[in-house]
Amino acid sequence: MALTGRAVLLAAIGVLVVFVAPLGGAMVLIVLAALAVLTVVDVTLAASPRAIELQRSGAVSTRMGEPAEVGLTLLNAGPRPLRGKVRDAWPPTAQASPRSWQVVVDPGQRARVTTVLVPTRRGVREAAGVTIRTLGPLGLAGRQRTRPAPWAVRVLPAFTSRRLLPEKLARLRELDGSVVTVVRGQGSEFDSLRSYVVGDDPRSIDWRATARRNDVVVRTWRPERDRQVLLVLDTGRTSAGRVAGAPRFEATLDATLLLAALARHAGDRVGLIAHDRRLRASVDLARQGQVLPSVMRATAGLEPTLVETDGAAMVAAVLSRLKRRSLVVWFTTIDPTAIEARLLPVVGPLVKRHTVLVAAVTDPRVADLARERADAPAAYGAAAAETSESERLRATAKLRQRGVIVTTAPPDAFASAVADTYLDLKAAGRL
Repeated sequence: MALTGRAVLLAAIGVLVVFVAPLGGAMVLIVLAALAVLTVVDVTLAASPRAIELQRSGAVSTRMGEPAEVGLTLLNAGPRPLRGKVRDAWPPTAQASPRSWQVVVDPGQRARVTTVLVPTRRGVREAAGVTIRTLGPLGLAGRQRTRPAPWAVRVLPAFTSRRLLPEKLARLRELDGSVVTVVRGQGSEFDSLRSYVVGDDPRSIDWRATARRNDVVVRTWRPERDRQVLLVLDTGRTSAGRVAGAPRFEATLDATLLLAALARHAGDRVGLIAHDRRLRASVDLARQGQVLPSVMRATAGLEPTLVETDGAAMVAAVLSRLKRRSLVVWFTTIDPTAIEARLLPVVGPLVKRHTVLVAAVTDPRVADLARERADAPAAYGAAAAETSESERLRATAKLRQRGVIVTTAPPDAFASAVADTYLDLKAAGRL
């Protein structure tokens, strides 16, 4: 049973009546009895929440930060009209609005209400339940019950770097020879012959073809296609650190999606694994028809765990999936302790068989701290920042000595930097 403000107001009026006409204390019993009778009658005449049938419809997936509408239809299967309030409960990170509605539904009729979700976190957001409060004709009291109405919305990564995709695809077309540019990209697979233009490398002139024609002819090359690109996500504790107000892992996911889309357009086969101490998610290299949606679904619910990454297990997982030379893009953190203890000892077999690119998000705050010298605390902070940066550079140098390609950038430029490195490798024929 649920009481409303009207019941409180009626009780206050009853108190005044008791003071005005106490009747030797009998008025208290009269007022209480009247309140009880009116309340019971109102509750009895209220529609039963059990008689309300609930049906869901609407969006089942959305991107983080983008709106999604979920509809809720109420069917009054009972004999009494439904007058009251309906509240649709969702997790706080779903950012649902509005949260409740005043409804009037006659017997046998339907009413539909709509909730707009603007999720702030990835993963599956499930409805917690629908609370129905029905009121009697007097509006003093009613019935209330929370009913299950299952519905789930999968929140995919935001993929903010998709705005960069046209720019990267334009460069890819230059490498493929689809457009004429002053500076031509170089690959390792012969494509076609064309007339020489100013800026072409003289070493690309085909002298035999030139001798048979009236103009100078050059060979064009295109980057290799149908290569394998395996994206490896480190979901250990170092990925959980916050950089520029957001977890480092979010910038990693954004770069992962951009690289997956770019590699697919380049004709390469893309796979993914996420690992810390165990395999957390995977996308098989053979699933190329819908590679970007597959990667999004696999990473939607991923969150870093506060455990140390097992580097040996990750390398074993990579080697077991790749049967021929591939590009392995390992998204991790250049943490000197983690690199020297868990990556350097096991990266050797990986470098021998594959091209390995380590991509890491850097913290721009470290560079800001290193420049501050205003007072003694700032100077200590600058010294700590410079020490941290020198240790990171030392770890980076050790990786490069082992034959690993290293790309680092702050969060706002990270996705672009990783995509550019991939295109550079493709242009150089190193995939």
